[in-house]
Amino acid sequence: MTKRWNLRLTLLAVATVVTLLGCSSAPDRVTAADRARAAAAATTTTAADAVKTAAAQWTKVIAPATCQCSDGTTFTYWTRAASPTKVLFFLEGGGACFSEGTCGPASTSYTRNLAKANGPIGKGASGIFDLTDARNPFRDYSMVYVPYCTGDVHLGNTTHDYGNGVVIHHNGYVNASTALAATAAMFPDAEQVVVAGASAGSAGAPLYGGLVHDVLPDASVTVLADSSGAYPGSPGITAAIGTLWGTTNAIPPWPTNAGMTAERWSLPGLFVQATKHDPDIVMGRFDYAYDDVQAAFSSLAGVGADDLLTAIDGNTKMIEDAGVNLHNWVQPGVDHTVVGKAAFYTTEQNGTKLSDWVAGLIAGRDVPSIHCTDCGKPA
Repeated sequence: MTKRWNLRLTLLAVATVVTLLGCSSAPDRVTAADRARAAAAATTTTAADAVKTAAAQWTKVIAPATCQCSDGTTFTYWTRAASPTKVLFFLEGGGACFSEGTCGPASTSYTRNLAKANGPIGKGASGIFDLTDARNPFRDYSMVYVPYCTGDVHLGNTTHDYGNGVVIHHNGYVNASTALAATAAMFPDAEQVVVAGASAGSAGAPLYGGLVHDVLPDASVTVLADSSGAYPGSPGITAAIGTLWGTTNAIPPWPTNAGMTAERWSLPGLFVQATKHDPDIVMGRFDYAYDDVQAAFSSLAGVGADDLLTAIDGNTKMIEDAGVNLHNWVQPGVDHTVVGKAAFYTTEQNGTKLSDWVAGLIAGRDVPSIHCTDCGKPA
């Protein structure tokens, strides 16, 4: 139906140009410029239709009162019912906060609430959310989209008073785990679950991969973490921020987590702990080598922009040395996130397109890691 509608739009646009030229049927009356304008008009209309099509497929769910955003307002998430056996659980990004300044009402470092958010529809139906693109490996997946409004990379479970009236509900773990429980209830026949996240959403993605194993034990699980590979796992930083966010209140009671401390419950360490919990989880990660957003947040932890690639590679080594088969893609440049953008289909290295690499990853093929050689270090 969509292809026929798009074809009709294209023919209508061309017919309109012919009419404006005097209704002549002679092909030489329609210039190349006219054809270009007609094609552009059809493309614009098609893009708008793609957004409307995506919007029509999503349902907004008001979460229980135990869920809330950083300022105590209502938390909502989104669902899309398609395949009963294939499910995408997506964790949205949007910064972080860990001080009176970064968490205060004037801060732009994180999303405080969902008053102006529109979930997956607000993404403009791009990247993996373009449900009309035949190249999209997730186009037939059921989806649960978890917005982000707690400043704690979906890992928090406490309320913290930063002083001067700045009281933050770091409720990310409660929100996302509630949405995950709903996912299991909605799609009990799921055979394949992909946990993906972008930016802050990718930081906690490995943990939720392990949690999927708990609620849907018969499903195969793939994790795709987009743009958080540089964040450090040093004990001091991990303990300090984890205490503010209450991350130790969200440590699952897995046998592999016995004796876990705040110092050890790190972001790169989540890949390790989740794999120990379920060795069959397929772990994938994407980063731009000199991601300017990761550089900005990492600088607060003492990691300079010039050292970002070193941090990414160091975390990769730590994860792999712990026995995790990490499928890793490092792309040249300073951009931030890719899965929700048109660049998901145009990004490539060594003749391999990222979208094809991801398709192979979620299909269970042993895709090779891809790492830039000239990574575009900033001047």
